[in-house]
Amino acid sequence: MKDLFGKAIFDYQTNNSPEDMVTETSISEADEMSVAYLFRDFNEMPELEQKALQLSKGKILDVGCGAGSHALYLQENGFDVTAIDISANAIKACELRGLKNCKVVDVLEMDTSQKFDTILLLMNGTGIFGKLDKISTYLQKLKALLNEGGQILIDSSDLIYMYDQDEDGAYEVPADGYYGELTFTVQYKKETEDTFDWLYLDYNTLQNASNHSGLNCELILEGEHFDYLARITK
Repeated sequence: MKDLFGKAIFDYQTNNSPEDMVTETSISEADEMSVAYLFRDFNEMPELEQKALQLSKGKILDVGCGAGSHALYLQENGFDVTAIDISANAIKACELRGLKNCKVVDVLEMDTSQKFDTILLLMNGTGIFGKLDKISTYLQKLKALLNEGGQILIDSSDLIYMYDQDEDGAYEVPADGYYGELTFTVQYKKETEDTFDWLYLDYNTLQNASNHSGLNCELILEGEHFDYLARITK
């Protein structure tokens, strides 16, 4: 991986001629994304993210923290927050922004002797699962990182609206695989990222997967466009 997301974040933080990223998925056209959006403050965040931050409590783990905006808000409000990302460049930017506790690590590699009261996975938090058959692996790991009484706050979107409907109103989703399994490609400064798997989950599928992993899942808030915030607990 060329870590183009991380490069864009680091360029923006260090004022090194940042440019827009171009993102494309297996079911959507190329789309420009301003890297500045990753540096938004609380007031600029979507309601789902604001709600997740307001519900956060205790010792917090921010998984896939990106530019660190969620973790910074929590740190500024007195929380003990650890931010992790697989992008070394993103973590360097987080350090420059003043995040005290951030590190380059894959959540699946986290030492489960550390426990958290709140685990955040935001900006399509289910994305890192990649594929439907990996959900259980991630949920079991997140469960092992949770304190008793702890919570996982995660958001995603139901992509069913991206597909056409036939005359009977049934959606024409692919026959092989789950319709929220996408491949994602990022371009930045004329470089093209290796394509990676990215998963959007409808709420019912997330709830079923959570129950299957011995976890409870509740719908906290629905957004304006098929998106939602869920809370998963032991």
